Amino acid sequence: MIRFGLGLAVAGGREALTRLIVIAAAVAVGSGLLLTTLAGVNAVNSQLTRYASMYPNASTGDADPLWWSTRQDYFHGEQIIRIDVAATGSTAPTPVGIPTTPGPGEYYASPAFRELLAAHSADQLGDRYPGRDLGTVGPAALTSPDTLLVIAGGAPDQVAKLPAAKQVTSVGDTPALPETTVNLILGVVAGGLLFPVLIFIGTATRLSAARREQRFAAMRLVGATPRQISMVAAVEAAAAAVAGTAVGFGLFYAFRDPLAAIPFTGMPFFPSDMSLGVLDVLLVALGVPAGAALAAQVSLRRVRISPLGVTRRVTPRAPRAYRLIPALLGVAVLFFAIGFKPETSDGQAAVFLPGLLLIMAGLVFAGPWLTMVGARVMARYANRPATLIAARRLADNPKAGFRAISGIMLALFVTSVAVGVITTIVVNRGPAPTGSTDAGTVTTVFDEKVPSVPDTLFAELRAITGVRSATAIREAPDINSGGEGGVIACADLPNAYGRCAQGATVIEVPMGLSRWRESASSATEWRAASITLDELQRLPVVSMVVGTDGSAAAVERTRTVLEVAFPTFWVGPNVPGDFESDFANTLRGWEQLANVVIIASLALGGCSLAVSVVGGLTERRRPFSLLRLSGAPVRVLRRVVALESAVPMLAVAAVAIGMGLLAAHLFLRAQMGYTLVAPQLDFYVIVVVGLAACLGVIASTLPLLERITGPETARSE
Repeated sequence: MIRFGLGLAVAGGREALTRLIVIAAAVAVGSGLLLTTLAGVNAVNSQLTRYASMYPNASTGDADPLWWSTRQDYFHGEQIIRIDVAATGSTAPTPVGIPTTPGPGEYYASPAFRELLAAHSADQLGDRYPGRDLGTVGPAALTSPDTLLVIAGGAPDQVAKLPAAKQVTSVGDTPALPETTVNLILGVVAGGLLFPVLIFIGTATRLSAARREQRFAAMRLVGATPRQISMVAAVEAAAAAVAGTAVGFGLFYAFRDPLAAIPFTGMPFFPSDMSLGVLDVLLVALGVPAGAALAAQVSLRRVRISPLGVTRRVTPRAPRAYRLIPALLGVAVLFFAIGFKPETSDGQAAVFLPGLLLIMAGLVFAGPWLTMVGARVMARYANRPATLIAARRLADNPKAGFRAISGIMLALFVTSVAVGVITTIVVNRGPAPTGSTDAGTVTTVFDEKVPSVPDTLFAELRAITGVRSATAIREAPDINSGGEGGVIACADLPNAYGRCAQGATVIEVPMGLSRWRESASSATEWRAASITLDELQRLPVVSMVVGTDGSAAAVERTRTVLEVAFPTFWVGPNVPGDFESDFANTLRGWEQLANVVIIASLALGGCSLAVSVVGGLTERRRPFSLLRLSGAPVRVLRRVVALESAVPMLAVAAVAIGMGLLAAHLFLRAQMGYTLVAPQLDFYVIVVVGLAACLGVIASTLPLLERITGPETARSE
């Protein structure tokens, strides 16, 4: 039967060969995207593993220890990772990605950082890393080709005094970050893409299912057993799926390098990161053909029951409203979490995750009922024959109408939740707006108290073009400024940060940068401190605040001067928005990944709909031919086919996005107390353009209608 099934698939005439090619092409696209998704998950895990290796845990062993300190610096809003190392003996381990441990006055730099050094003057960046450039840091130590990393050498006693310094006897074996949240995001995003892929493959393998049912029913009538029919169907579907899967592997490896260069998560991958494990290869190579064979067998269940079952077709039972219950339960769970949020992260995950999964499953489960309701509403208000015919057909079998677009619904829900949450967090915790009062303020907070700041440093800072003020904030633990605060001479207060109280010579100010941002303005009046100028000079310095005109050159030259003057910083001198920009850029990377899922899922949905339309036209060419013979114009029939596909898709898209934003709002209220901020215009543009592309794909199949319908097709078979 295997040979017979292969012969039937390959030599069964033009229709069989066309069906084989279409199924193989669909499976090729689907399996290629499936492989890309799996490789992308592996690439993100590789990035996280290498990122963890930059922050090794302290360890002991037989080897000489290596002093290690990882710090952060910034340049033009981009984060620079600086690793200071010092070997204490000949057997000390060597950092990953470089051939030897740099000595005092030596450093290695990543390729992107070397380009940055070459593109800017030394007083803006290069002077922060004086010494001899030993070479390039290799990919094994970099999270991305764009990573800005410098590994600088120093003396053991110097590195030991740096913040977070530790001794390690092994490097490169730090376990990957235990990012439960990241894994959850990746799992949800992968699921949001995998579901449309599987729907696409399943739709393709069901192509012309009704005509195959008739053919297999005829074989049953001449004596074929149900097992033989199942074998023939499985072989036919598996043959196309095997060919398509092989082409899918070819497509993946052909486009792997360009795909790796796309910053799906905010930074590109190395091509080698887009790798496939043995389990991934086996999952696709064996799972896709097996799934195709299973889909073919499921589509023939009526033939196995009775060879006459195909001809005795009845209207399926209409879906009931109880299908809404799972989705409503999920919404209720998120509502419950607003007032009863568990204290622990595990407890919160135990509430939020089931709620979201209930909504996701509920949307898919309720899809046929929503399709039926929409079809009945369309039939009620139909004023044209095409609208009425399309509505009646959808209402007759809403499950079939919803099947091809279920992947779009799930993907749009998942990405709407992700984009809604990310947009709201970025708005609430994003960088300071450009042009704000403190946008050009460079602040450095010392990890240890500094007895005094030399006058030469103030002179050097004020000599920088664009610097308007330089102020040293001194510690005053006994003042009542609300938390830790400081004191400065009234004469050192920049004009943009307010004015002193009448008669004050020393004033109380907040020490932290965030509190400067909250409190400082031209109208602020700072209260007097209960110390004299002489007493002020004897207090230790806790931070420096330098006001600039906000230009990039002034900001970066100021950073360089401060870092050279105070080399033991934990985080380099920063301006408002450095930390927030880094955080926001990470979130925007995930938002970009969500947009990629939208585009891919809509493209797959369009292909699934196209295959479904082609299959439906092939199966209904005789009824359409009879309608043409009865006087129905071809344009009316085209309108029927377009409405059958477009109306459910647009309705599902609106429901999915609405439910996704509602779930995002409930999650934000329960978890962070935020109110949902509507996604930016680009999200809606992507959705609209994607849906328009789907409609275009559907429209491209309509010319087939006139070619396959005609008097010769209307004859009885």
